[in-house]
Amino acid sequence: MKKIFLLLFCIFLCSSTVMAKGNNIDIEFDNGIYHIILKGEKIKKKIKVYASEDLKTNKEIHQAANSILTINAGFFDPSNGKTISYVVMDGQTMEDPIMNENLLSNKFLNKNLNKILNRTEFRIVDCYGKLKYEMVPHNTKEDFECYVKEAVQGGPLILPELRLEEELFIVKDGDKIIRESSSVLHKTSRTVLGLKDGELHILIITDDNPMDMYEVQELCKKLGFERAMGLDGGSSTSFDYKNEISVISQKGDGAGRRLKSFIYIKK
Repeated sequence: MKKIFLLLFCIFLCSSTVMAKGNNIDIEFDNGIYHIILKGEKIKKKIKVYASEDLKTNKEIHQAANSILTINAGFFDPSNGKTISYVVMDGQTMEDPIMNENLLSNKFLNKNLNKILNRTEFRIVDCYGKLKYEMVPHNTKEDFECYVKEAVQGGPLILPELRLEEELFIVKDGDKIIRESSSVLHKTSRTVLGLKDGELHILIITDDNPMDMYEVQELCKKLGFERAMGLDGGSSTSFDYKNEISVISQKGDGAGRRLKSFIYIKK
């Protein structure tokens, strides 16, 4: 009887880590981390980036778009609701951080504007009708006759190297860190994108296993990612899948934080 109980417990434990499988989407949950894999070429056509005119919760966008899966994306300014990240939708730049007056009026940010504007972005690029993923600095030019179909900026780049200073997530005075943004050096929840063998991976690192960016980098290495980047995290970390999974960080009233931009997969 004891052996049967242990066997049943093992089966339950192992199966419970597989949250979903289908629609070219695999979702596993382990140790407080959702690992989502978007497989194959067909799903690339279904991935959309969206920027809301007014701040919305992840669940609101998920329901309004009637999407399969929705996650939070780029950085925004909670004081005025304007973007701090570039957003491209259907080949058109819909959000430009240079239009955020708070970036221009702040002397320190204005002085370092080039670093903010050139942070890493996730792209879906169309080359002769064939789609590919990219994670590159914003100023990176496309190959001839290719264009950016969908894109959202985030940062920092995590792999192949961690670009905290280059993207103004930390500022140093000699060896001393005098400024930090997005809690990159502190443990918090995270939304992370990774590329491996041409497939897109999403990590939703929940409040149950918060990580600093160096720990995230080690996790991405362990998972074998070739490239990886962060999106907005902390209290912005959000994830909805169908009507089956809903994750928000620092729940408060349970509604989730209101956000500016999103990545979703249409049906």
